[in-house]
Amino acid sequence: MPPRRPGDAGQAFPIYITVVGGLLFLAFAYFAVGQAAANRNGAQTAADAAALAAAQERRDQLSKAWVDDLLAPEKWQDIFDGMTEGLTPSCWRAEQLAASNDATVLSCNADGLLSYTVEVQTNKTVGDSIVPGTETKKSLATATAVIEPRCGFDLPTAEEGADEEVVLPALNCKGGVDWELDPETPEDLLPKPEDLFDVHLAD
Repeated sequence: MPPRRPGDAGQAFPIYITVVGGLLFLAFAYFAVGQAAANRNGAQTAADAAALAAAQERRDQLSKAWVDDLLAPEKWQDIFDGMTEGLTPSCWRAEQLAASNDATVLSCNADGLLSYTVEVQTNKTVGDSIVPGTETKKSLATATAVIEPRCGFDLPTAEEGADEEVVLPALNCKGGVDWELDPETPEDLLPKPEDLFDVHLAD
């Protein structure tokens, strides 16, 4: 084996420094990408939770309206379609859920009667990294949640209700669940909000 010349080590050292520097740069770059992805994921989680919360609040109001109008089945369809008097804004629940996920609601809108779209921004920035500007950059995300009636019914005919003060139709709900109702049904035995409506994120 030929003896190493002193110049060999000197020539190898700059190459070594370059390689190590390149690897460190890549490591920091991957770290920055990971930081940004984590921040975006946090924003999406907050947006999903906020949209679902607003929709669930509206679902609960509709369910209460149905209970209040139990003896007026002619009003049920409007309630299942999202139309009833006395509904109050639901976006306060979106703001609560966004805050619990360290984010702020930028907008919350009812898209029609049975849908909410929420945009949020993370309170935290991506953080310092080798990518310029990340120390002040916050992530945005949007989510839409929809409310879908789970039940259908057929109003009784005039003949069916002729001998009684009130005849309540049966509710035929998803999953093969039928609710036979009468005016004397205790409130705690009536269908719950989750029995009457599905709430889920839009596809």
